[in-house]
Parts: sequence; C-alpha cells; structure tokens
Amino acid sequence: MDIERLEPLAEDWERALCVVAHPDDMEFGAAAAVARWTGQGKQVTYCMVTSGEAGIDGLGPDECRTVREAEQVASAAVVGVPDVVFLGLPDGILEYGVPLRREIARVVRRYRPDIVITGNFQDTWGGRNLNQADHIATGRAVLDAVRDAGNRWVFNEQLVDGLEPWGGVREVWAFGSPDSGHAVDTTDTFDAGVASLEAHGAYIEGLGWEDFDAREFLEGMARQTGQRLGTPFAAPFQVFAMGWGE
Repeated sequence: MDIERLEPLAEDWERALCVVAHPDDMEFGAAAAVARWTGQGKQVTYCMVTSGEAGIDGLGPDECRTVREAEQVASAAVVGVPDVVFLGLPDGILEYGVPLRREIARVVRRYRPDIVITGNFQDTWGGRNLNQADHIATGRAVLDAVRDAGNRWVFNEQLVDGLEPWGGVREVWAFGSPDSGHAVDTTDTFDAGVASLEAHGAYIEGLGWEDFDAREFLEGMARQTGQRLGTPFAAPFQVFAMGWGE
C-alpha cells in the first residue's frame, strides 16, 4: 500500500520561537528537531504558557511549579536552547481568547522569530485519543497572536521601551498534528530528543509511568514519520503560512 509522503520543512531561517502550554510538551514530539536546528546554528527560544503546576498529583502547585520549571530548563539545555520563558498562566484551565493572545503576542514581539512552533491543537491526535484543553487553547491563540504581533494597533499598549510590532513570522508549525504534511529528519539528533524527555523525570514519575521508556515511546512516531519522509527517523509538522495568498 502506498503511503502519503511528507514534504521536508524549510530550513532557510535563523530564529524560531516555540510556544507550548506546558513543560514537557516540546519533548513529547519536537525536541529532536530542535536539536537539529540548534546544531545548525539557529536560535531557538522556548515559551511555556504555564509552569505545569497542576501536573503532578502528589505535589502541591507551588512545589510542583519549582520542580517542573527546573526540569524544563535542564531539558531545553540538552537540545541547545538557552532561553526558556514562563508566562505563568494557570495550568489546566487555559482559555482561548484575547488575554492569551495578548501574552503570546508580547513574546513574539520581544523575540522577533522567523518561525513559530507550537503543538498539535486539533481536537484529537488523529484517532480516539482526545487532545488536552490547554494544548488546543494555546495552539489556536498562537495562530492569532502571530498576526496580532504584526499589527501596530492591536495590543499597542505593549509598544513601549523599544518594543515594536513584528510581522516577520513566515510560518507557524504545529508538531504532532494528525494533519501534518511536512516533516524534518531527526535521525542524527534522535538521542538528544530522548535525553531531553528523560530530563522530566519527576513529572514522569509523578504520572505513575513506572515502566515508561522514553526511547521506545518516541521511536514509534519517529519511525512511522520517517517512513513517510524517506529517513530512519523524523518529526511531523502541520504548516500554516502567515502571508497573504500563501
């Protein structure tokens, strides 16, 4: 049976901003791709909308926030990302809307990326497994916030102390989307992606995943995606063009 082929992602860019709901979101699908890009000399920044403080049942939010922020910073360093921004919005109850768009637009204006990366924000992961509400709210807000960031008259109270509109985002990429039409070869950086996920040890332990194997988990999607790209391992992305008529 013929498989639907995936197109390679463009890599003629310099700066990317990754905006996701929680610590660990990048590591469950895109960290190996980030390792590839930082290895090429590209600048990648992580932005966590929440600190994942509601993610471990056995830890209260204040303690959990400290643990999960530290794990995310360490995890990002594994794949060459030195800057991790935490917006501090409440974990588990994010809502799509103007307040969320405003916070993300501010970060886009600050870092002025060529590409913005977020996670799958479809209702499901392509089957019966439902997506999580924070992922959906964040991804939807990212698309709109990228356009907001380029409009001088939207959230113009932000335009002080040298902050300016930024309309230079070419595309938004949603990793892990069931509607992915593109992918990037992660064969050479797959091990870094595994190590990056393993850095979230307290979170994984808190979920009760005693037999969880990060390598085995990530290999499933990476091998399947690689078959569609023509490489051993790959990460899938849905591409949204931000320019008119593209």
